[in-house]
Amino acid sequence: MARIHLFEFEDQSWLPNFIRNYMTDFLQFLSNKTPMYKGIVPIIEKGLKQSKTNQIIDLGSGGGGGLIWINKELRKNIPDLKILLTDYFPNINAFEYTQKQANNFEFIKTSIDARNVPENLNGLRTQFLSLHHFKPKDAQQILQNAVDSNSSIAIFEGQERSFQSILAMIGSPITVLLTTPFIRPFNIGRIIFTYLIPIVPILILWDGVVSSLRTYSVDEMNVLVSNLNNAANFNWEIGKVKSGPTKILYLLGTKK
Repeated sequence: MARIHLFEFEDQSWLPNFIRNYMTDFLQFLSNKTPMYKGIVPIIEKGLKQSKTNQIIDLGSGGGGGLIWINKELRKNIPDLKILLTDYFPNINAFEYTQKQANNFEFIKTSIDARNVPENLNGLRTQFLSLHHFKPKDAQQILQNAVDSNSSIAIFEGQERSFQSILAMIGSPITVLLTTPFIRPFNIGRIIFTYLIPIVPILILWDGVVSSLRTYSVDEMNVLVSNLNNAANFNWEIGKVKSGPTKILYLLGTKK
């Protein structure tokens, strides 16, 4: 199946922030309440160890992703771990909620572009379920910026360009309807735009299917890396790992 870069509502600057936040809040809730990231904890630990850092710079954090769950697991072996949340469209309410769950979370309120990360943000860069938002030129720029900054980077995608993945996305509105009352912090607007005016489940359905169609395969990520300047200065590991009920595509690049 060829990669198709259709639009996602979440990427559109005209989409009201509160609707985008309801969408990313759902993704954050789901990834923290399921073991979908269980298999990638050793990969992140490896990235931190090889980078000789205890800090994660998370790019495209959305609603915080599964970092609350991941943080608990990582701190078993890395008690002094620090995580900085950033996003091009920062979800401040979600960042504040995530920060309240553990004292090692910090966040940046201003927009941070994963293609051009400020040089003062040092640590292992991570991206969860967000590389597919970028066209090949921009995805390569994200990796090139990491190489140019001598910053290790770990990228994870929880969907694939496959019939099974698309089928799972088609069922996502049902999951939205079942989980929305339990998402925190509680927001009456989320209830209204999920049940009375069902914009959120409809947009999540569209974005979920498009996410699968946009996702880079292992071979395509290898091509992105092969086109980088000074790629040989990094160790690259690209593949799939069984993680909870699914498989996670991952890329890990660490400075030699």
